[in-house]
Amino acid sequence: MAPVDPHSFTDSAHPLTTHVALSLYFDFPSSTIHAAALLTLAAPCSGQLSLDARSLAVHGVLDPQTLAPLSFTLSPPDALKGSLLSVALDSHASILVLYSTSPDSSALQWLSPPQTFNKTHPFVYTQCQSIHARSVFPCQDTPAARICYSAKLNVPRELSAVMSARHAGRRDPVAGDVSEGFKKGGSAAGLNFESLWCGDGRVVEEFVMEQPIPPYLFAFAVGELGFREVGPRTRVYSENVAGVLDSAASEFAGTEEMIRQGEKLFGEYPWERFDLLVLPPSFPYGGMENPRMVFLTPTVIKGDASGAQVVAHELAHSWTGNLITNINNEHFWLNEGFTTYAERRIVEVVQGEERAILSMGIGWRGLNEEMERFKDNMEFTKLKTNQEGIDPDNVYSQVPYEKGFQFLARIERQIGRSAFDEFTKKYIENFKFKSIDTETFLEFLKANVPGIEKEVDLKLWTEGTGIPPDAYEPVSDLYTKIVSLANEFKLGKIPGEDEVANWQGQEWELYLENLPKCVEASQVLALDARYRMSESKDYEVKVAFLQMAISSKCRDYYPEVEKTLKEVGRMKYLRPLYTALVQGSGNEEEKILAKRLFAEARECYHPIAQGVVESILAKNL
Repeated sequence: MAPVDPHSFTDSAHPLTTHVALSLYFDFPSSTIHAAALLTLAAPCSGQLSLDARSLAVHGVLDPQTLAPLSFTLSPPDALKGSLLSVALDSHASILVLYSTSPDSSALQWLSPPQTFNKTHPFVYTQCQSIHARSVFPCQDTPAARICYSAKLNVPRELSAVMSARHAGRRDPVAGDVSEGFKKGGSAAGLNFESLWCGDGRVVEEFVMEQPIPPYLFAFAVGELGFREVGPRTRVYSENVAGVLDSAASEFAGTEEMIRQGEKLFGEYPWERFDLLVLPPSFPYGGMENPRMVFLTPTVIKGDASGAQVVAHELAHSWTGNLITNINNEHFWLNEGFTTYAERRIVEVVQGEERAILSMGIGWRGLNEEMERFKDNMEFTKLKTNQEGIDPDNVYSQVPYEKGFQFLARIERQIGRSAFDEFTKKYIENFKFKSIDTETFLEFLKANVPGIEKEVDLKLWTEGTGIPPDAYEPVSDLYTKIVSLANEFKLGKIPGEDEVANWQGQEWELYLENLPKCVEASQVLALDARYRMSESKDYEVKVAFLQMAISSKCRDYYPEVEKTLKEVGRMKYLRPLYTALVQGSGNEEEKILAKRLFAEARECYHPIAQGVVESILAKNL
């Protein structure tokens, strides 16, 4: 008996869950879901079955055949893992858990009407990566346990739902939806589930996911949703606001071409649909690769189709991450390094080699900055990490993305692109719908590329700290020009308008990433006077500029910093801005500002983002 994952109570001696059937009643006034979860195991189990739970009120656990109660305990919460739900079984192959979520579920963000685009109806959505599915339903919350699922979502009639699953229908609720077990659990909680379920003004949305996915890819959103068709396999959804929908449809109009190119590179697209949901600004990530329904931040809608690179990344996950998954978060690079490599291959074909190189250059700068961030804890500059006792949200970084990309690019350079493409297709075919670790990947690599360990130091790349000496900074005429102009800025020269005439957001982002983080305030003001970066609609550009303004104590821009931190919840922007405010000596005014801004903006951030900002402030205040 041993844990299979440092972030889960799942025991290797227990059979894994293969299917979960969920009935979910959404109570928006209380920010609560009342629910039943029928868990089916791979084999009958006797003894104590260990499940992960966080902020769940468990009303009862039943034998689904007899409805007899099963003995269970729910441990006091561990700060990292949540609570251990231990159920006593006697050759049971399934259990029925009756429970309710809590308003402080770490996966769920409940938005009141004023916090949404349309300001009319409430909204709720999930973000289950890395270890937050357990706050939506009790489960073996580890990527090692791949599950199929079905779900019935009972929501107010004026709202609709989407999921990372096939939509099976929308209909009126009926009493037959509520099993006797559901009623029994409701009674135990003092709730009349049947009355709730069949109440006036409700509707049931049904979904089915027939392909096994890791729990972190479980996802739903409920709100007043509309959509636009942008391709034979793709709809773009968002709140039913014409401006958002139309802008998103325009930004992502090339999605079908990306899917076709992905299929040429990596094999047939395996998930049937590739729909996109643009969430409210509080969404904490750029994108989340939920199969069949990718979640996106509205900040990727830039008006020049460059936001499609985020879509290319989430699309690439359809093969690397969703189809083949890291067995736990210590091997996260298997998801993100492969996907970053795959994303850039798709971008190279669809948008051109120069775009892909600019993306690599931005990634290279980001990787070097992460080395500085983790200089006092180099464990997290490795690809294969030790995360025992570590919250994966607190050490989330560009290392698995960019160092993982560099590792795969190094192998490609060694054996040639055509041979690496052949290897990648074989790798995907061999491990599809499986969760693996770094050792499994390396053994497969050595078996299929004989002698590779003699040419590339595989152990240094996967277990060594820092950036290996055979990593590769990208080179192109445009990339070199941008870096050269950034170096000239250090000497007081601002690029001329003729030199940047054709630049888009990505060029400006690379330029800013190569500037010193701290310069004279007069330089910051002069740069913005000419190019208005503080007003940019591209948040990559705006935040990079504002970070430099904070570090340079150019307080003219603090109102714009405040506005930005209150209007978006993407952690890619929150982390550097809050960090710049609170780090360093002599930052007392900035620390006071950071504390005030977080207090005022906190409720507009997703719980995951709240935790990250709290960690930043705790280390520096």
